[in-house]
Amino acid sequence: MEIIKVNGISKNYKDIKALKNVSLTIKKGELYGLLGVNGAGKTTLIKILTGLCKATSGDAIVDGHPLSEMQEIKKIVDVSPQETAVAGNLTVLENLKFFQELYGTVDKEYLEEILDKIGLSEVRRQRAKTLSGGYQRRLSIAIALMSKPEILFLDEPTLGLDVIARRELWKIINDFKGKITIILTSHYLEEIEALCDRISILSKGNLLMEGTIPEIKERTNETSFEEAFIKVVGGMENE
Repeated sequence: MEIIKVNGISKNYKDIKALKNVSLTIKKGELYGLLGVNGAGKTTLIKILTGLCKATSGDAIVDGHPLSEMQEIKKIVDVSPQETAVAGNLTVLENLKFFQELYGTVDKEYLEEILDKIGLSEVRRQRAKTLSGGYQRRLSIAIALMSKPEILFLDEPTLGLDVIARRELWKIINDFKGKITIILTSHYLEEIEALCDRISILSKGNLLMEGTIPEIKERTNETSFEEAFIKVVGGMENE
């Protein structure tokens, strides 16, 4: 069952065409990857789907709602942005309680469940600004989950983390697979390959290919996903 259907979305910033007639589908419960080098259009697409900016043309249907019904869409989506969005002087627990009250979703049992699943129980009374980068990213994701979203956008969730912290976060993200729909952007090819059910490859605002990792390897006649990605993107990036 499709939960997101993007229909020919374009986005222009004056002379810059950030997205060019992009169409794709995301299934309910899927962990879907948006992949591409800097400037590919990944973050722009997320901003459009979450109401942070408007498409120049095209539309999308999110759980039955067109983009013109963004107030309804916002009830079921949330975002963990590239920049860790936490209140540094509040403790982990205070951050989560604050956002539950903000969203109107106060639920102590659910809060405790997320603390446990995200691996934050042991630092629950620690101020957010004293947390390591990995724990701050966990807290950012936990905050996004406080609204009990059906769709969660993770924009570069492991950016800047060391390999151990990144792998720990992979496990946390993977544990939510099938329970909510997750749209993940990342520059780490091994991360996309390890986590995602299906992916889209974007370059310079164009959607170049969509499918599973094995399908993309087969279409490019490559056994390595890295080589497949380079083959798909290489020609476009050299234009």
